[in-house]
Amino acid sequence: MKPNIEELRKKYTDNPPEGMTSKDIRNMSEDELLDMDYFLNEDDLFADEAGVEGFYIF
Repeated sequence: MKPNIEELRKKYTDNPPEGMTSKDIRNMSEDELLDMDYFLNEDDLFADEAGVEGFYIF
């Protein structure tokens, strides 16, 4: 499933991440925009896994 690039661009143009400007977002390639979105939301990738709090060795 490919995210809508223009929706991502608008999302980050309206509210740019810390250290970036709206102009930076407008000048990003599609790949750069997707990479940035992935890394900004990386912590949420496994948020839906119930009961997983860490790494356990038994």
